[in-house]
Amino acid sequence: MENILGFVALLAGASACAGVLAGMLGVGGGIVLVPVLHFIFDHAGVSPDIAMHMAVGTSLTTIVPTSIVSARSHHGRGAVDFPLLKSFAPFIIMGVAVGSFLADSLRGQVLSLIFGTVALLVAIRLAVVRQETVAANRDGAVLKAISGFLIGCVSALMGIGGGTFSVAVLSKLGYGIHRAVGTSAAIGLLIALPGSIGFMITGWSVEGLPPYSVGYVNFLAVLCVIPATMLATPLGVRIAHRMADEKLRITFALILGAMAIRMLVTSF
Repeated sequence: MENILGFVALLAGASACAGVLAGMLGVGGGIVLVPVLHFIFDHAGVSPDIAMHMAVGTSLTTIVPTSIVSARSHHGRGAVDFPLLKSFAPFIIMGVAVGSFLADSLRGQVLSLIFGTVALLVAIRLAVVRQETVAANRDGAVLKAISGFLIGCVSALMGIGGGTFSVAVLSKLGYGIHRAVGTSAAIGLLIALPGSIGFMITGWSVEGLPPYSVGYVNFLAVLCVIPATMLATPLGVRIAHRMADEKLRITFALILGAMAIRMLVTSF
């Protein structure tokens, strides 16, 4: 019972932080949850071969309701660009499908290394590159196709909602940070829903799964995480809309960099 209570308490605290970040930064919270879930599964005796897969799949499942709450909150403030979202959607979904099935063939340490490396690179870019001037033409059809596919694929491999990348891409296209954050919250749903289904399918017959798991998704963890993230997400949205663009961008970079370094250490 002590272990179960500790498991629930740790997840609840981490989930509340993840929910605030989900609303504040337009991410699904996975950037916080994946390292925490990996730590918990690893110390609960789950095989190192699948602990990271469990963390990624479970994280994607928890992002589904969180991204809905975050997107609705941002939409209420006029920060979700639906025509832009529609143009990205097909490429993102294709990327998620590829990433979900590719993850099954990779070792857990490789997934950890991918998570840490990519997240650190994005954090460095956000910290040193100022937001570009708004472009007169934001169509960028080829850029949207390529970046949408990559956002979906890499986000599925990392177990995140895609805000880590989509905010940077939308800024590159000339969108202001608040609109980029709001739209990326909606992109999170396009990644999390098919991604979580993919991880359930690929892990369906894997041996050594912890109790209450369907494939690489542990529903005991999901039930602990979702209430806390959903309650905390609107607070993050309010914080984001009270912050100046530059301050929000630097905050995003610092938090992302810290999580990236943590996962790189874990992978070695």
